[in-house]
Order: sequence, then structure tokens, then C-alpha cells
Amino acid sequence: MTDAPKPRRPQHVYTLVVEVGRKAGDGLPDKATGAALLCYASGVDEAEAVRETVAILKQADLAPLDVTGHGTRAEREAAGEEIDPEEAALMDRAAAENAVIVAQMTPFYD
Repeated sequence: MTDAPKPRRPQHVYTLVVEVGRKAGDGLPDKATGAALLCYASGVDEAEAVRETVAILKQADLAPLDVTGHGTRAEREAAGEEIDPEEAALMDRAAAENAVIVAQMTPFYD
């Protein structure tokens, strides 16, 4: 019996929206109460992409509160969404680098 290496499961890129609260040193604007971050994250499944994204944001001194998954590119296109070239390029980069890409930050104010 040989210990053959397990085949690698394919990575997918997931679109995630992460709500963050305030934390000292978070770099958010002074009067902001938090923010929403649009992220593209690679993972073998959405749960892994969420875990990796939360870990990276915590390392960046952000305080993740909630994550909403919007699916893979293929799932979004199957649902009729159009992916513009800029967004597609960011997704490709996340896949190529096995990374979390923060594409947009929208601060929240009272």
C-alpha cells in the first residue's frame, strides 16, 4: 500500500462582502462607524475563502463582523450577472496569487 498524494482540489475565487467595525489603528476615516469591503478570495470552497479573508483582515487590524458570500464567477455569471473586465482581472489575480484581494472599501457613517 503506497501513500499516494491526495489530488489537489481546485481553487475557486469567491466574491465576498465583509462588514468591519471600528478598531484602534484600522485606518478607516475618523468619523466612520465601520465599512464594507468588497473582496475576491481564493479557496477550495466558500468556507475556506471566508476563513482566509477574515484572518487576513484581522492581521490588517480590521474588525470583521459579518461576511456575505456572493458565489464564484461561474455562479454569478450563471445567475445572469455581467462581470466587467476590471473585476475579472482582480478575480484572475486572486486565483493566480492564491490571495485575498480587497477591491473596494465603502465607509459607513451615522
